[in-house]
Amino acid sequence: MTSTERTQKILEELKRLYPNVKSMLNFTTPFELLVATILSAQSTDKQVNRITGSLFKKYNTPEDFAALEPGELEEMIKGCGLFRNKSKNIIAASRVLLEKYGGKVPQDLESLVDLPGVGRKTANVVLSNAFGKNARAVDTNVQ
Repeated sequence: MTSTERTQKILEELKRLYPNVKSMLNFTTPFELLVATILSAQSTDKQVNRITGSLFKKYNTPEDFAALEPGELEEMIKGCGLFRNKSKNIIAASRVLLEKYGGKVPQDLESLVDLPGVGRKTANVVLSNAFGKNARAVDTNVQ
């Protein structure tokens, strides 16, 4: 059996065993998922959901976040690790979304990973959970 065949067999078995897997992050739009996933680095989903529960009531669009100063957002997300960098990246990513994508979250890996604060794992979480694309987010501890 080739490596590709073995991988396909494993993926089929995982899909059979876990047919309704979804993100544990709370979100209502692709943009909210993008923000929540950026916040989730070095934090638990439970902690991120606590923060986004109140955050998304006040700010939930690229326009909202693009208008913020990093210090303003830092105060709201400081329960997450690395909150200063996350604040800068979320604001910068929001501005790029507005300038380059008309405020919409792109639906391809290459465009997503070009956003500040977005790596392959975050991009794949967004692609699979927000857009239903065949994408796999693999954490560093998966082998």
